[in-house]
Amino acid sequence: MLTPERHRIILELLEQKGVVKIQELVEATSSSESTIRRDLSQLEKEKKLKRVHGGASLFQQRSEELSISEKSTKNLEEKRMIAQYAASLIQDGDCIYLDAGTTTFQMIPYISAQKIKVVTNGLTHLEALLEQNIETYLTGGYVKKTTRALIGKGAQEGLQSYRFDKAFMGVNGIHLEFGYTTPDPEEASVKSLAMNLSQKSFVLADHTKFNEFTFSKITDLNDAVIITDEIDQEILEEFSAKTAVKVVK
Repeated sequence: MLTPERHRIILELLEQKGVVKIQELVEATSSSESTIRRDLSQLEKEKKLKRVHGGASLFQQRSEELSISEKSTKNLEEKRMIAQYAASLIQDGDCIYLDAGTTTFQMIPYISAQKIKVVTNGLTHLEALLEQNIETYLTGGYVKKTTRALIGKGAQEGLQSYRFDKAFMGVNGIHLEFGYTTPDPEEASVKSLAMNLSQKSFVLADHTKFNEFTFSKITDLNDAVIITDEIDQEILEEFSAKTAVKVVK
């Protein structure tokens, strides 16, 4: 089968299913796995799909923003593993920034470090932090309905008062060319500032965020360490050439 025909079949299957496994494409095109992997790499370069662990998927809409309730049920076990490892990086006496988001929220039960201070723009984080007897500060700002994040000028002005040992961040997309992104420009500005105010930043993201990009850039890949779950080895090698990536299993 000629390459254009394989590409047509791959893209048609993606349009039908949203996500396809490599083995499905091997069978549909009567091709080898190595050939399909090359096809996926080429189609990704042409921005027609994104590779994911074991296959490929369509890009999400650039402006798409799921609500907290929608996000909280997606890839929950992976988020917990990532969050548990991230929480283990917090040391006694640290001042940290905990970004709004469902994966960063999962860190809170695992935080065991003593005498830490947490600044957050996540309204959903408050009760859990206080139950852990963690000294907690809110940024202030405008409440974004979908994510319950504090954003805008007030959030940025509030952040300027602090400096952090570590920042733990959520993102919507991680891309080799476009870096870390999120749909909302105002939320992107808050995330970027928090990372600039921190000695070290960590992006918590499950494997679905790789090779994805949304509307607003936060910062470049090398500005943070990525903590993720199991991802395709080829994808891992590409991103590891740009920044540190910790895979938790």
